Amino acid sequence: MKAFLDENFLLQHAIAEELYHTYAKDLPIIDYHNHLPPDQVAGNHQFENITKAWLQGDHYKWRAMRANGVNEQFITGSAADHEKFSKWAETVPYTMRNPLYHWTHLELQRYFDIHDLLNPDSAEAIYAEANEKIKSPEYAVHGLLNKMKVEAVCTTDDPVDSLVYHKQFAKQDVGFKMYPAFRPDKAMSPEHTKNYNAYVDQLAEVSNQEIQNFQEFLDALKGRHDFFAEQGCCISDHGLSHFFAEDYTDQEIAQIFLKVRGGSDLLQSEIDKFKSAMLVHFSSWDHEKGWVQQFHVGAFRNTNQWAYQELGPDTGFDSIGDFKQGTKMAKFFGRMADRQQLGKTIIYNLNPMDNELFASMTGNFNDGNIAGKMQFGSGWWYNDQKDGMTRQITALSNIGLLSRFVGMLTDSRSFLSFPRHEYFRRLLCNIFAEDIKNGELPHDMPWIGKLIQDICYYNAKSYFPFR
Repeated sequence: MKAFLDENFLLQHAIAEELYHTYAKDLPIIDYHNHLPPDQVAGNHQFENITKAWLQGDHYKWRAMRANGVNEQFITGSAADHEKFSKWAETVPYTMRNPLYHWTHLELQRYFDIHDLLNPDSAEAIYAEANEKIKSPEYAVHGLLNKMKVEAVCTTDDPVDSLVYHKQFAKQDVGFKMYPAFRPDKAMSPEHTKNYNAYVDQLAEVSNQEIQNFQEFLDALKGRHDFFAEQGCCISDHGLSHFFAEDYTDQEIAQIFLKVRGGSDLLQSEIDKFKSAMLVHFSSWDHEKGWVQQFHVGAFRNTNQWAYQELGPDTGFDSIGDFKQGTKMAKFFGRMADRQQLGKTIIYNLNPMDNELFASMTGNFNDGNIAGKMQFGSGWWYNDQKDGMTRQITALSNIGLLSRFVGMLTDSRSFLSFPRHEYFRRLLCNIFAEDIKNGELPHDMPWIGKLIQDICYYNAKSYFPFR
């Protein structure tokens, strides 16, 4: 019987151990998509306690606590940090076979060198030891990222963001880089008229120009796109339920914009046309600058309306959606390819039922000029665990080139989530090792070790045009 979470965790035999420890373990991390707060990175934030570093903003843990019967007061409410940590410690033993059980103990080990299991009996001692460490200078944000050998992080930023913290951080020399990513979801979401008009007004203010028609709206957004590029941005990102690829005319989009600006609600057909047009504009700008465009597809968001009204978005009430994906995705990529404006693209799938669809779709639009131009992104959100990552890797392996894959990311708001890269690397090494053991791949350790290193680090390093 193997020990829990020892140095060979997830590595089932000697070949896997050699691949991981020799080729993958010590590689730097390029975390090209996350939701880390830029102000905390620029300010080298020092957390007051482990609760604020570990539980605040983590809707994965929040969902588990709710499922375990923990009152919201101890999750997002007004309870003391010590009480919230205790409630999480009570929940952890009940998370066995949920990836949270692995992540929790990996994070305690890698950051705090705490190897005890977290439960109600150990909670007090672990809380005290972690808090003593997290208040020391080496546990400020820069230290936490350097501890994990992070080379680059890419945050997620709205076009109206001033990027003031990215500017501040660019002047620092701390061992890693932080880049913004252009996330214009609000700019292409006119379905909530009041909110949308408030957003357009905000865009006009930060752009220092009037926005009275659609062309002026585009000009303002393009100006923000240019501004992001000046600050080192080379990645965009979109959170979509599904792709939009309706037929439209420029005149129709101009009239739809005037209608919503006049305070009128749009028909669903008008919303779909507007979103379709905006995706084309954003994609063409990304191509023009040589950016990588990312599409996170398939989330069914804010399903619990009471919770949305009380707690807001991104608080743990989203699920996997069962949207139809293929037809509109193919039409959108085909439209951009016809315009010769389809740049490097990563598509992330939330519904594992569609893994093979996404993996095969990327192969339709590679053009032979850039290796791995079209990427089926890593297991995302509900899929960034052992089974989900294995299914994504298998689908990509069977249909595309796993060897050109740009690997893992955290997609996290937590500075303590970077052992997810280790989790992915261990799993990847074990998958290759199983094939070697079964005679399905040659026992060519130098070559397969190189492929492992490429997937874990070097492919991303060459794929993203960081300056």
